[in-house]
Amino acid sequence: MRHDPGLAEIDARVAGLNRRYAHHAAIDVLRLALRDRDVGRVAMVSSFGAESVALLHLVSVVDPRTPVLFIDTEMLFPETRAYQVELAEKLGLEEVRVLRAPRTGIVGEDPEGDLHKTDPDACCTLRKTRPLARALEPFDAWITGRKRFQGGTRAELEFFEREPGADRIKINPLAHWDKDGVQDYVVNNRLPRHPLVRQGYPSIGCAPCTSPVAEGEDERAGRWRGSDKTECGIHFINGKAVRGPIEQENDT
Repeated sequence: MRHDPGLAEIDARVAGLNRRYAHHAAIDVLRLALRDRDVGRVAMVSSFGAESVALLHLVSVVDPRTPVLFIDTEMLFPETRAYQVELAEKLGLEEVRVLRAPRTGIVGEDPEGDLHKTDPDACCTLRKTRPLARALEPFDAWITGRKRFQGGTRAELEFFEREPGADRIKINPLAHWDKDGVQDYVVNNRLPRHPLVRQGYPSIGCAPCTSPVAEGEDERAGRWRGSDKTECGIHFINGKAVRGPIEQENDT
């Protein structure tokens, strides 16, 4: 079981970590954080999506034994599943944990597999948010691919932050990278891209809820096209998984 600190203690540790690593490069933040007692037990959460390969490669260089949590909603594109297997093997990732909703939950809440049509938020909760919340319980911190250039509340993103209302730390090694930097890293390291990127999918989620993006559209325009939904709901407040976008945070 992981240590269960108070929120004030977490905030103090986060502040100290940001001071300690303020001028470090992404790979050094990862390398040091994975063995820093103030961080604790760490996992990485990855969708194996369009830009995931850069951070996955960094993690594989620093410590390929790092647990990597991958959520298989069972509605992913076949290309995403194949890419996950290919990338884990190529990078030598030793502990990819594939998360799925319990079969009893699927049978009870989405027996026909069409919940995404009538209530996409509930579908994301069932297939994505709850499985991740359970998988994160043993960990003190998790690595994300969030970056300042993505805007909104991410504009002032630090390397370390406390999960809002929770007792876990989020690590954002790529916080200071820009979009060109991510693409340059992929090219310079000859990393394989998600096959759907070449087919007009710059942001990739579940197959029923993702469509190609036309030139000039926002990169996330193909996610839940035609609806008000913009986020898959991987957010935690007061230690509980919650639905939808939240003003203070945006984790997907």
